[in-house]
Amino acid sequence: MIPLTLVNEGESNIIKKIGGKPEVKKHLENLGFVVGGDVIVITQLGGNVIVNVKEARVAISREMAQKIMV
Repeated sequence: MIPLTLVNEGESNIIKKIGGKPEVKKHLENLGFVVGGDVIVITQLGGNVIVNVKEARVAISREMAQKIMV
C-alpha cells in the first residue's frame, strides 16, 4: 500500500485504506473516497492533488491525500 500522493498521474487505483481522525475519514467519505472505490490522480498542483473519484473531479490537500492508501 502506498499513499495517493505517490501514484502515477492517470493511473486507476483502488482505495485500500483511509487513515486519520474520524472527522477526516467522514469528510473524505462524503467526497466519495470509500474503501474499494476507484480513484485516478489527474494532477498535483502546488500542494493540492486533483483526483477523479465517483465520476467527479475533486481537489484535496496533499496532507489529506497522504491519508488515502491505494
